[in-house]
Amino acid sequence: MVVGDVMVDTYMWGSVSRISPEAPVPIVAVNRREQRLGGAANVALNISALGGCPIICSTLGNDDNARAFMQLMYDHNLDRRGILTSDARRTTVKSRVIGNNNHIVRVDEEDTTPLSNADEELLINRITSVLKHTDVDALIFQDYDKGNITNRIIDEVTALANRRGIITAVDPKHRHFRTFHDVTLFKPNLKELREGLGLDIDDNSDDLQLQSELDKAAAIIHNQQNIQVVLVTLSSRGIYACDFRGDTPQSLIIPAERRAVADVSGAGDTVISVATLCLTQKMPMADIMAYANKAGGLVCEQVGVVPVDKEKLEAL
Repeated sequence: MVVGDVMVDTYMWGSVSRISPEAPVPIVAVNRREQRLGGAANVALNISALGGCPIICSTLGNDDNARAFMQLMYDHNLDRRGILTSDARRTTVKSRVIGNNNHIVRVDEEDTTPLSNADEELLINRITSVLKHTDVDALIFQDYDKGNITNRIIDEVTALANRRGIITAVDPKHRHFRTFHDVTLFKPNLKELREGLGLDIDDNSDDLQLQSELDKAAAIIHNQQNIQVVLVTLSSRGIYACDFRGDTPQSLIIPAERRAVADVSGAGDTVISVATLCLTQKMPMADIMAYANKAGGLVCEQVGVVPVDKEKLEAL
C-alpha cells in the first residue's frame, strides 16, 4: 500500500532555436505532449514494474486532472479502490517544458493545505477498509507536502499497520519529519535529514567522517522516533543506512556508481520502492542498499520521472 500525495506529471517536449523577443527566455517549439503518473503514484509504478501489486490511497480533486489521473491508472492496470475525490481540493499537476532535452521550466498547480477533517476521516476509513480485506506486506508513506499526509493519518495508519505486522516505510518531507514514530524504514535524502534534525552534516568530508556524522543523526532518529532502519540517499556520494534491528547498530555507506545523469527527478521514489520490496523479502541490509542504489542511478539516466526497468536492474 502507498499512502500519500499523488499527482499528474505533464511534459511538453520540443526544440529551441531562438530567444523570445518579448523577454530573455527561450522559445520552445512543442512537438509532443505526455502525461505520466507522479508523486506517490510513481512509487506505485516502480513497485508494479518490479512485480509487486501496489494499492494507492490518496485524495484527488474533483476535476479534469483527476479524471486524467484515473485514466492513467487504468492504462497502467493499477488498483484504484484507494483513490478518493474531494470538491474541496484540486489535483496536483506538475508541468515540465523540455527543450532540446534540457529542462526549461516547471509550472505547478496544486493545493498544499492539509485535508479537511471530513476528507481525512474518509481517507482513513478507506485505508482501514482496504487493509481489512487485503493481505498487505508493506505500507509506504510517500509525503510530498501536498496535504494528504496529516498527523492523524500518520498516527492511526502506522498503529493499524503495526498491529497487523505490516512493514512500514517513510519517504518524509520537512513538515512531518519528526511526526513519524514506530516505523520500519525511514528514508530522507541528505537535505531533508539536515533540515529535519537541524544538523550541519558536511558531505564534502571523507567517508569515515561522513559516516560518523550520519551515525549520530541516525541514532537521534532511532532514539526519539523508534525507527528501525534509517536510510539516507547522498546524491553523488551514494547511499547510507543504519540498521538498529540487531543487538548493535550496523551502518554502511555504498558509493554511487558512475552514470550519465540526465534527470534526478523521481529517483527517491525508486529508492523507497526498491528498499521496501527488498525488506519484504528479508534481504540483508547491504543487498537492500545495493539494489536501491543501482535502481536510483538507473532512473537518473532518463529525462523525466520514470519507473525502474526490472530487466536492466537485474542485469547490473
